[in-house]
Amino acid sequence: MNRGSLRIYLGYAPGAGTTCALLSEGHRRAEYGTDVVVAVAETHGRPHTEALLAGLEIIPAAKVPYQNTRFEEIDLGAVLARSPAVVLMDDLAHCNVPGAGHARRWQDAAELLAAGIDVISTVRIGQLESLSDVVAKITGVRHGETVPDPVVRAAGEVELVDVAPQALQERLAHGHIYPAARAEAALSSWFQIPNLSALRELALLWLADKLANDRRLSCPGGQVPADGHARERVVVALSGGPEGEMLIRRAARIAAWSAGDLVAVHAARPAGLAAAGRAALAAQRQLTVSLGGTYYELADPDIPAALLAFAQAENATQLVLGATRRTRLAALRPTTIRSQLIRRGGGIGMHVVPCPPAASDVPRQSPGPSRRQRPKWRPLARGDHRRGGPAPTAAAGAAERRPGLRLTALLVAVIALGAGLRAPATTLDTRSSGLERM
Repeated sequence: MNRGSLRIYLGYAPGAGTTCALLSEGHRRAEYGTDVVVAVAETHGRPHTEALLAGLEIIPAAKVPYQNTRFEEIDLGAVLARSPAVVLMDDLAHCNVPGAGHARRWQDAAELLAAGIDVISTVRIGQLESLSDVVAKITGVRHGETVPDPVVRAAGEVELVDVAPQALQERLAHGHIYPAARAEAALSSWFQIPNLSALRELALLWLADKLANDRRLSCPGGQVPADGHARERVVVALSGGPEGEMLIRRAARIAAWSAGDLVAVHAARPAGLAAAGRAALAAQRQLTVSLGGTYYELADPDIPAALLAFAQAENATQLVLGATRRTRLAALRPTTIRSQLIRRGGGIGMHVVPCPPAASDVPRQSPGPSRRQRPKWRPLARGDHRRGGPAPTAAAGAAERRPGLRLTALLVAVIALGAGLRAPATTLDTRSSGLERM
């Protein structure tokens, strides 16, 4: 039995039109004689979207009891028994209620594909696991439902449902996306032109990267013609702290942009971690696997030496490290793990990612400087750097004082992210930095 094919409509914001594109494609295929059924379509009560269901066969949803309520989920058994040629399945990242079978809708889709049934679905850019933290910074809202990147990257076709941010705002203002009260709240918060433009840019960058990877995989030997570069291997070092998930997502984006492999490693002294650290590492291991990476743990009294030996054994080309905000002198201490790795890197490109300080890293506040304690340096710009990201700039300070500029700064940061990940010059390469001589 041949495996089914997956087609995905990618959107960058609610109301972009992915569900309409899904149903319109169903009508087009049905007109050509293809056996098409609708397993689920999230119309959200929008009249225009609901009208597109007319004329399509719909498999009734299963009623799943959960916490004294009955929820509607895909009746996977009924769809398999019907055995159509094509299934329309909206919102691939949806979480099923317990008792519905699979935990996620993308797992329902995987079973249909294994049965030889073609699946057409939808995904928003913020639902991609590797980009969920970036989108959360832009919108201020984190998606609770995500889909692993490898699932979407494995699709035979991914089409961006593009719409100008101004047109999307007009749809919202006219009540085509949300009811009036909710639409007004969205327009006054994150549903603004700079935010929408940043999300659109992010979707375009991700799709361009997928197309480049597809081109590479279609070539003999897995290389793009006239390229000749070896496959990148991106290793991310984890300490067991809460910043690990952010580092893994950053490393996954670097690996994706360079068409490389993601490897996560936790190195610790034989004494081991506390229970809280173990719980965090378990979640980080699961995240790594969901992003298509591999996870390792090392026990060694010399952590820098263990990490470098592992990176060299894995033929790592890039190493991602986390760094909390400290004083300038503390950051330059030669005894820190990060400093030792940079000095002894042996030609591996280093990415040092600013991370939010943990509770234990936040210095205690004192009423005022004592005679032996000098006032700490204050950044010239007053931007909020606790979330992690680039170093403070004057633009960031201005964005804090003027909300309009804050959105523009976010857009610039996202564009810089895409450009930076593609530019090797943004890494710290110990072969040319001269740091090994310090």
